[in-house]
Amino acid sequence: MSVQTKRITKVSIVKILISLLVLFFALLLFYPHQSQAQKADPAMARVTYEEVSPQTSGLTWVHDNGRSEERHLPETCGGGGIFFDYDNDGWMDIYFVNGGPSDFYTPKKPTKNALYRNNHDGTFTDVTEKAGVAAGQMGNFGMGAAASDFDGDGWQDLYVTNYGKNILYHNNGNGTFTDITDKAGVGAPGWSTCATWFDYDNDQKLDLFVSSFVSYNKSTNVFCGDNRQGRRYYCIPRVFKPMPGKLFKNKGDGTFADVSKQSKIADSLGKEFGAVATDINNDGWMDLFVANDTVANFLFLNKKDGTFEEIGLPSGVAYSDAGSPRSGMGVDAVDFDGDGWQDLFVANIDQELFSLYKNQKDNTFSDEAAGDISQATRLLSGWGLKFMDYDNDGDPDLFLANGHPDDMVEMQVSKVKYAEPLVLFENTNGKYKNVSAQSGAVFAKDFPARGMSVGDADNDGDLDILIINNGAPPLLLKNNGGNKNNWVGLNLVATKSNPGAVGAIISWTVAGVKRQRLKTSGGSYLASHDPREILGLGQATKVESLEIKWPSGKVDKLTNVPINSYLKVVEGEGIAKNVASAPSR
Repeated sequence: MSVQTKRITKVSIVKILISLLVLFFALLLFYPHQSQAQKADPAMARVTYEEVSPQTSGLTWVHDNGRSEERHLPETCGGGGIFFDYDNDGWMDIYFVNGGPSDFYTPKKPTKNALYRNNHDGTFTDVTEKAGVAAGQMGNFGMGAAASDFDGDGWQDLYVTNYGKNILYHNNGNGTFTDITDKAGVGAPGWSTCATWFDYDNDQKLDLFVSSFVSYNKSTNVFCGDNRQGRRYYCIPRVFKPMPGKLFKNKGDGTFADVSKQSKIADSLGKEFGAVATDINNDGWMDLFVANDTVANFLFLNKKDGTFEEIGLPSGVAYSDAGSPRSGMGVDAVDFDGDGWQDLFVANIDQELFSLYKNQKDNTFSDEAAGDISQATRLLSGWGLKFMDYDNDGDPDLFLANGHPDDMVEMQVSKVKYAEPLVLFENTNGKYKNVSAQSGAVFAKDFPARGMSVGDADNDGDLDILIINNGAPPLLLKNNGGNKNNWVGLNLVATKSNPGAVGAIISWTVAGVKRQRLKTSGGSYLASHDPREILGLGQATKVESLEIKWPSGKVDKLTNVPINSYLKVVEGEGIAKNVASAPSR
């Protein structure tokens, strides 16, 4: 080897060593920087959901699904429940809906729905009998519930859907309710599933949409299963006749008019489960998205003249991309990508894929569920679901409660289970990432979930979750860490608008970023939710602007907004007083 060659080799070695040293120090600088960023970020890794035991909470009620060898379809569809503040103390109470006596089921022991009062300390007390909301009489095989102040007296009323006759309980304001179903005219006999309170005609009174499932009774049940082995399964709903949904107009005197036909809602025969009221075209009139099982989904566009046009097919939300009807169950609506237009979500049965419909701003939608959502849900069947800001960073995340409708499915299909896991997706710049594995031990368990409601049960400024399991105890999940980010809670009190402020547009700016939220109604499955709105601020310590455009058209601009507390905001008056501050962190 020549001297020159040796010199070149030494130079090369030195260069390599220098490069390695540079890389080494770069890594030293890089990794601590990344670690610090993760520590400074109050993101999902620090936000977990903790299962609260019945012994701790006092929620000892158990759902009775009436399961029988005959496999009557209502048995597997039930299990609803809600968060709502029935006694106006600023704390969310809980109502559960149970199965009950019907033409196909005679309980061995009395069944009842249950109302639990929030004790403000993480526990609940059963006040069902005193309140008079047990139901349980013949013909009330329960499905779900929806709460709202339909008469504007300041107290949340309660509508219960059934296989049978529905019930409207009027809140008397003294801890008790009165059944006013017959007087109000909203019994809607048949098989009802979800109910949604919203103002369809902009007269500032809350009207009522009721999803109708199939035509069914004990005599129409058919054998579905394996005749050779004598195994009977729950029938797929396509073997039963579809039914029209029902729309009731609030007359303002405690009664309702059935406007299903004249509004053209009844023109569309479906097999309806979840429903959400939202405004898909930003015209100030609330539309309806309705999930159907084994037939096309409905998108009812409000024509602003008391009628609706069903545009599910031309809008792109009726069928799968392959043109097939799917088993729609839970639904919700939100502006997930921050472009100012309401997007839609619908969950289906396993193998059919769930859909995240992005609003194209021309009454059409494109399915954006590819990626984490499709991968995580391919083998799942979704029921309760909700867009919710679980970590208070200002973006709507997504929670799904799942469970296959057929308890015999594991004998028929591989890799599909009856009880299924919960799924949580984090919204990051309009993209959804599955963060279930790092969000708590409960996500490693399986449940026969159906209804799901979202609310701040402990008033600490982050959203807890209530899940009703079919034929099993319910599940209360406490949010741990969501309130490490700052927040503002709004309790909207209308004076001119509809009492639920459904359709209000809330806009807030923090750290130079403006966000907007439409107050929708309904969503999920067999449930309604905490009516308060929690606005996530992230790490910002100041709200630069906060504006509420009420359904009446009135605009309130709030200044000097306190953070990390609930605020009562009165239409036309602004902030009235703090309702409940969060516990110290």
